[in-house]
Amino acid sequence: MRIRKESLKSKILAKTLVCWLKSLRVNLDLAPDFEPGVLALWHQDLMACTAAFKGLGVQVLISQSRDGDLLSAVAKKLGYIVFRGSDSKGFTALRHLKRALIGGAFVGMAMDGPKGPALQSKPGTLWLFQNTGAPAWQLRVEYSWFFRLKTWDRFFIPLPFTKIKVSVMPFA
Repeated sequence: MRIRKESLKSKILAKTLVCWLKSLRVNLDLAPDFEPGVLALWHQDLMACTAAFKGLGVQVLISQSRDGDLLSAVAKKLGYIVFRGSDSKGFTALRHLKRALIGGAFVGMAMDGPKGPALQSKPGTLWLFQNTGAPAWQLRVEYSWFFRLKTWDRFFIPLPFTKIKVSVMPFA
């Protein structure tokens, strides 16, 4: 019985988060030569970037943590194809993303996630575009209304109906 209650709570929370993310007013500022490749973001901008690329079938790597369970459910509801793992523990998942890139898909992952340190790239993103020849795009996010969590990454929480600008530029 307890498992069902937790499952119901998770489903309700996931549906609430999907509605919240759909309320965000996202403006994508794309590079002129934008094409399928690696969408590289910082963990702190995960929610905004999830809202920005919804419904496009982007294939993403999400950690196998409890928080990852929730994000995975939300991402699936928003049209993402989800692989679970990390660049340190989930090399199999990275290989799935590699195949997707070779097939011409967009893939996304947090460069510093899931545990940081914040704003420091881990090897997974670099490995992906070096081993596929696919372009890598860095996502930079600006928020009109937000608050930040006191977590390792200082996670951004955009308020509902917030205007968000996501700039997509070649990975430097």
